[in-house]
Amino acid sequence: MSTKYVFVTGGVASSLGKGIIASSLAKLLQSRGYRVANQKLDPYINIDPGTLNPYEHGECYVTDDGAETDLDLGHYERFTGCPTSKANNITTGRIYQNVINKERKGDYLGKTVQIVPHITDEIKRNIKLLGSKGEYDVVITEIGGTVGDIESLPFLEAVRQLRWELGEKSVLIHLTLVPFLSAAGELKTKPTQHSVKSLLEIGVQPDILVLRTEHPLSNDLKRKVALFCNVQPEAVVESRDVSTIYEVPVRMEEEKLDKTVLEMLGLPLNSGPDLEQWKQFLYKLNNYREEIQVGLVGKYVELHDAYKSIVESFIHAGAVNDCKVNIHWIHSEELTEENAEEVLKNLHGILVAPGFGHRGITGKLAAIRYARTRNIPFFGICLGMQMAVIEFARNVLHWEGADSTEISSKTKYPVIDLMNDQKEVTEKGGTMRLGAYKCELKEGSKAWEAYGQKIIEERHRHRYEFNNRFKAQFEAAGMITTGINPETGLTEIIEIPEHKWFVGTQFHPEYKSSVARPHPLFVAFVKACLS
Repeated sequence: MSTKYVFVTGGVASSLGKGIIASSLAKLLQSRGYRVANQKLDPYINIDPGTLNPYEHGECYVTDDGAETDLDLGHYERFTGCPTSKANNITTGRIYQNVINKERKGDYLGKTVQIVPHITDEIKRNIKLLGSKGEYDVVITEIGGTVGDIESLPFLEAVRQLRWELGEKSVLIHLTLVPFLSAAGELKTKPTQHSVKSLLEIGVQPDILVLRTEHPLSNDLKRKVALFCNVQPEAVVESRDVSTIYEVPVRMEEEKLDKTVLEMLGLPLNSGPDLEQWKQFLYKLNNYREEIQVGLVGKYVELHDAYKSIVESFIHAGAVNDCKVNIHWIHSEELTEENAEEVLKNLHGILVAPGFGHRGITGKLAAIRYARTRNIPFFGICLGMQMAVIEFARNVLHWEGADSTEISSKTKYPVIDLMNDQKEVTEKGGTMRLGAYKCELKEGSKAWEAYGQKIIEERHRHRYEFNNRFKAQFEAAGMITTGINPETGLTEIIEIPEHKWFVGTQFHPEYKSSVARPHPLFVAFVKACLS
């Protein structure tokens, strides 16, 4: 069977949830037995989000093959359980870079290189890349931004051309907002009509409209939208606000979104979607027995999307443990040794988040010391693990001024140091230690108990590492290495065995947690917080 394509666009406002709709549709089609891939087209000129401040674009999500991608790829993986790759996230920057490289090599044979056809051809090539190998029945491509954005125009033009070329092999879903005006007491469809009109001016006709709303939509309203926007009434789908994103696939099933898409693509419905495991997860999510309070200490806490995968990992792990994890967002710049007791006293566990640079380091060290000395479960990820090493060196080994060379290049005790293969690196983008690497676990450790196996594979995003020349002194004082890279000897996991649960990982476990497979370290951490 040749690959079919679904395109998801958005209008009226950003942040309506195109990624969640695309992920939910993928889950529904997957539950009917189809092989599905999700893809995100981002209109910014950065090559990837790797050099973007989280305040700009939220979390940078890393794939197994080391691609630094948009956070929506995390949603795709969490909903479907299928790993993504560099091919699943394309930016304007990458498109232009590819075209310019071809021009420099003379691939265009002296032609004038233009937006149409050269940029649009490159976009089309990247869209079809996932489907070209015959591995997927359906490829769902989400187009970032909103209709009307100048940046998105080349992508929409490429979609217009591609839909013409594909014929009946494609469907376009347009997500818009139907606002409720409380003064008038009415839902208003005019923004949706204008958004569709903007699409039509580009030459793109949506097949399905998904209407984001706070209130139920009447059949009369749906028929009105269908009439004015040239779609069938059954292709107008209500997407009402829900308490958790994980309810959206169930709501979309009720709205028959998957059925409508399959019919339009000419694909058999197969059996009905099997969402039994998903619904069991939802039941546990909504019917928990206990609650715990976990402090998330970081320097971007005012923007929760900066730690999106960590938040979702706690949701998955909480459901496994029949509990709700209440996250307390603690800004590391506002935390000190003096106020740590007051800020942290009611927490059942503390997670120190990843990050870069020196800002907020003092607060992270204060949180770690508090957790270590009071036997409170602690989880450190990437920089959080490195800070745990520094805190231990200063306060247990009494090495005054122990530090990371990222923060203090002249430190007498560089317990965290730049990796050897990073020392000649000058460019910032895509040059860190990125992607999945193997890790060998120490039997009997907390990590080994959590995973239940000796060799694991986790994703990385860092330049600095634990300095192994200090390893013997750390282990003699009570902080041991319980996970190493079998090829390089890099310390991947540190633990304090005498502590209730004190684990730091150089890798990012949050990238691999999904509804179907909650991450074992998050599950174990939550369990420790409960005990």
